[in-house]
Amino acid sequence: MRITHELATFAAGLRAEALPPEVAARTRALVLDLVGNIVRARKEAESTPALLAAVKALGLDKGESRVFADTATYSPAGAALINATLGHSLDFDDTHAVAVVHPGAPVIPAALAAGEMTGASGAEVQVAIVAGYEVALRLALALPAGAHYDRGFHPSATCGAFGAAAAAGRVFGLDAAGMASALGIALSQCAGSLQFLANGAWTKRFQVGWAGMAGLAAATLAREGFKGAADAIEGKHGFLRSYAPDPKPGRVLQDLGQVWELMQTGVKPYPSCRWGHAGIDAALALRAEHDLKAEEIEGVTLGISRAGMLLVGEPADRKADPQNIVDGQFSGPFVIATALSTGAMGWDSYALLRDPSIRSMMRKVRCENDPEIEAEFPANMSGKLTVRARGETFTRKVIVPKGEPDNFLTEAELRAKFSGLADAVLGPQAAGALADTISELDRLNDISPLLRSPAEAL
Repeated sequence: MRITHELATFAAGLRAEALPPEVAARTRALVLDLVGNIVRARKEAESTPALLAAVKALGLDKGESRVFADTATYSPAGAALINATLGHSLDFDDTHAVAVVHPGAPVIPAALAAGEMTGASGAEVQVAIVAGYEVALRLALALPAGAHYDRGFHPSATCGAFGAAAAAGRVFGLDAAGMASALGIALSQCAGSLQFLANGAWTKRFQVGWAGMAGLAAATLAREGFKGAADAIEGKHGFLRSYAPDPKPGRVLQDLGQVWELMQTGVKPYPSCRWGHAGIDAALALRAEHDLKAEEIEGVTLGISRAGMLLVGEPADRKADPQNIVDGQFSGPFVIATALSTGAMGWDSYALLRDPSIRSMMRKVRCENDPEIEAEFPANMSGKLTVRARGETFTRKVIVPKGEPDNFLTEAELRAKFSGLADAVLGPQAAGALADTISELDRLNDISPLLRSPAEAL
């Protein structure tokens, strides 16, 4: 199977007229979602000052490329690294449930940086983003992601590097051979470890950011004639054989160009690990339906899949005692306790990490692998919440969490999420103008003003 060749041919040859209208529209929605994350994280993510200082120390601040909500300029590589890292810093970015990948954070910044380098139109960048999503997601589906996770890899970073390379390569106009070379170069850079879970490290954000920069670098090297490894996907020492024990190579090309995996990408309504979202949906619904008060709750059980337990449920003692925002984002007890206690789970909820009442509620929340929910994996990131209160038991099972493709946010909800993130940084007027510009991405003659405009509002 010439998987790399076929995938490269698809990415290099994708044209705007080949995109169904719903794919083009959804792409703009996903760009809007990611940019909101970037804007807020530029000002509030606790890892941002160290990231920017390191970028400056490395000389990646020398150039004309832009970062959203930032008046400084950077090299293209620096801008891709920062935008991609910021896009994933709130853990509020898009998710493909079956692939278990956050595709937007590495792919979109790489495409934008490449677009700035070349003065590309918004339509060209939009097509490139679609190509990047398809490459990243199809690779993750072929591993499959669960086996990749079991080896300790973070697919948003590993697969994301290939997606970013495809997106940037498409902006550069690489032919199929050049695109294959870019994927071969990306193979030497794809990395990402789940070890961040040990101490709430910021490496989860960074490795996704690095994937965005690595993809841009791979495409740039290929553009200049640098030779990448052949058969990067299917080769003896290629990606699939090296990163998973029993890959499904045929899944990469299955219905390529006919079924768009981008359309199976969901948007998060809550800034935390997606594995907790079904439980949050259930908690908010039970709280409202039964007028539950925090002091009435005696015990709570969150039933999730084994994959979900790995990220938000185990080890139980650590998940019940989050020490920082990253810990909180990956703590089933914290997000459920917050939703039940306050009726919300937003970015500002992390200010409650040390709140005594939330801490008390967390001790009542237990996570377990539920057979009913396991049966839904990997098709859905489902959850079942059981709340014991007033001597009664209340249960809610959520198969498809809010924001998934079959339960997608409305246009109004997407704009509200964007406003909730960007207004506090840019002001409502400038944030609204930025959202309007993104909604017309495919009509922009040059992508550069899109990145400049929010900085001009500061």
